[in-house]
Amino acid sequence: MTTDALLVGTDLHKAYGPTPALAGASLSLRAGEIVAVMGPSGSGKSTLLHCLAGIVAPDTGSVTYAGRAVDRMSDVERSALRRADFGFIFQFGQLVPELTCLENVALPLRLDGMKRRAAEARAADWLVQLEVSDVAHKLPGQISGGQGQRVAVARSLVTRPAVIFADEPTGALDSLNGEKVMQLLTTAARDTRAAVVLVTHEPRVAAYADREVVVRDGAARDLTRVDVAGRAA
Repeated sequence: MTTDALLVGTDLHKAYGPTPALAGASLSLRAGEIVAVMGPSGSGKSTLLHCLAGIVAPDTGSVTYAGRAVDRMSDVERSALRRADFGFIFQFGQLVPELTCLENVALPLRLDGMKRRAAEARAADWLVQLEVSDVAHKLPGQISGGQGQRVAVARSLVTRPAVIFADEPTGALDSLNGEKVMQLLTTAARDTRAAVVLVTHEPRVAAYADREVVVRDGAARDLTRVDVAGRAA
């Protein structure tokens, strides 16, 4: 574990009934770093992400974000953390079907109390950056899967989060759209210095990360890479 880590999960154990999902997994993440979490189906990748994000509490072990013990927070405190400091991207986007794409991107800001005009202005800027400004006033059911996932990326970035949690963000896309989403996501994350936890089973998606962590049987093994500046990740 690095001393300058922004987010640290240590010796995490989690079971669902008699089935263990995590068995001593650990992961650390620095500000601005993109880490790919890989492993076969059922290995515990998504459970690790959910514990790190405060969506579920580990049975034992600890999660620390910016020096704060996430696993000891109340439900209200964790919800506030996820709303303000964390962004989320899921495999199928999970856009609200009754809202336009612009309203979907603005939604996290509105939930945090921002006025509608200001929230939608910032949302519109992110739709431009993600190259989907033309779908701003369309409903999710009226756009393609690739466009929808770019809208979901814009929604994850609109609050300027410190950490983005991406769970199989290209899993429902063809290779061309998947590459486009990853290019836009990683470029935007690096521009804003957001850290990214990227769960994937695809090597071509993991190639966008600075470092890989492989989860097998609920335990995590760190695969150190060398970044573009020649420093050990």
